[in-house]
Amino acid sequence: MKPAVVLVHGAWAGAWAWRRVLAPLRAAGHEVHAVTLSGCGERAHGLRVDITLQTHVADVLGLIDAEELGEVVLVGHSYGGLVITGAADRLLARGPGRLRQLVYVDAMMPLPGECWSSQHSEAVKAQRLAAAAAHGLNAMPPPDPAGFGLATADRDWLLRRQCAQPFGAYLESLDYDAERMASVPRCFIDCNAPAYPTIEPMRRRVRELPGWQVVEMATGHYPQVQDPAGFVQVLARVIEVAQPG
Repeated sequence: MKPAVVLVHGAWAGAWAWRRVLAPLRAAGHEVHAVTLSGCGERAHGLRVDITLQTHVADVLGLIDAEELGEVVLVGHSYGGLVITGAADRLLARGPGRLRQLVYVDAMMPLPGECWSSQHSEAVKAQRLAAAAAHGLNAMPPPDPAGFGLATADRDWLLRRQCAQPFGAYLESLDYDAERMASVPRCFIDCNAPAYPTIEPMRRRVRELPGWQVVEMATGHYPQVQDPAGFVQVLARVIEVAQPG
């Protein structure tokens, strides 16, 4: 039996960001769930100043518990990498049999004690914090998707759907048990055509740390939008390789 796949979107997005890959993944025999994090996507009406990284970790755990999922593959895109790291640590603390694999899709992969902003330049930090402060609900307005390598209809699709990102997580550190996490297969999907600049430190990190599988895709920051068929093939192969024989 194939493991359940839980997809966690990145900043400014929602479960909708995975729409183009849900049916193909399910057709391949996977049980697939896409979570929308608090204050995002269709839950944007619930945006509050007190939404934090731990709120989003609880969103993922809440879905896993409500659906009674075991043998889970957590897939995080961009900011979602922080979320799946926090969720994985709490799943592993519950004991064996709950988490099968972690897949980071051009995503943040923090070291213990780091936060979303840890690897950003002072200029990027200042710009993002100022934008969130000006919003009024501690949320950062979405950027132009052209910066993710999206153009034409794909860019227009994100422009219509993106919404302000809850920003309580930006300076919130994430502590977790690195030794326990290292017991789980981990893969990083590196999307580098073009490469999204703020993910560059993560690309280097996963190549320097032991135990990581790295797979490259010739897309921009949104492979599930720009090349859904290719993304499904890569994810299915990554999951298959990590399964016990």
